[in-house]
Amino acid sequence: MHIDLTGKVAVVTGGANGIGRATAQRLARSGAAVAIWDRDLAPLGGLLDALRAEGAQVHATTVDVTDRAAIDAAVADTVARFGGIDILINNAGIVRDAQLVRVKDGEVAGGLSAHDFDAVIAVNLKGVFECTQAVVPVMLARGGGAIVSASSVVARVGNFGQTNYVAAKAGVEGMTQVWARELGRRGIRVNAIAPGFIATDMTAAMPPHILEQMAARTPLARMGAPEDVAAAYCFLVSDAARFINGAVLPVDGGLVIGT
Repeated sequence: MHIDLTGKVAVVTGGANGIGRATAQRLARSGAAVAIWDRDLAPLGGLLDALRAEGAQVHATTVDVTDRAAIDAAVADTVARFGGIDILINNAGIVRDAQLVRVKDGEVAGGLSAHDFDAVIAVNLKGVFECTQAVVPVMLARGGGAIVSASSVVARVGNFGQTNYVAAKAGVEGMTQVWARELGRRGIRVNAIAPGFIATDMTAAMPPHILEQMAARTPLARMGAPEDVAAAYCFLVSDAARFINGAVLPVDGGLVIGT
């Protein structure tokens, strides 16, 4: 399916690496002007120059999604540079994995710290709230828009050692339902995606036998690629999805239903 986003302005948070990078690239090649927000822009490498050479409009800004002043400044810069914002991809996220309580030799030997719990909630949940609240007024002025946020399959099935991450992603799905109701009547569609096992730099550091187990648990018998998720993002913000609102789209190769 060819998706034409010519004339649209998109913001991609966490857009310098992995799924975010692939999404920014996909949106730009579909005709959108793209603002990439990320705490670390180094992983972009030469992508901006390559896209500009193809005729795309792209710009990257250092933004911490836990810093509302930085978000507001980035919104103002994006509007000044591109004229507005029509698309928001809430993709930024971190992990700080640990068991709630770790037991060794029958004794409590540690567990998830309050600091790591708060850090994940701040980026993966509150960051989605902050970015969305900052961008929505600009979308209202444009007469509408599309917002898609990153959830995860673990929001539905849980995951060992990810109390904080699962809580944040479940919260994202809840906020998506609320905002779809509140903003739909204003012409703004709000959806989420729920990726499964995706091959990124983070997973590349895992032992090969763990990666094999991940693929084996997926009915399609492989891990997803960042481009698979990028395609879902691109579809949901396009006119092809104009009557989809309040949905959570699994991009997991059938992982949730099992092998």
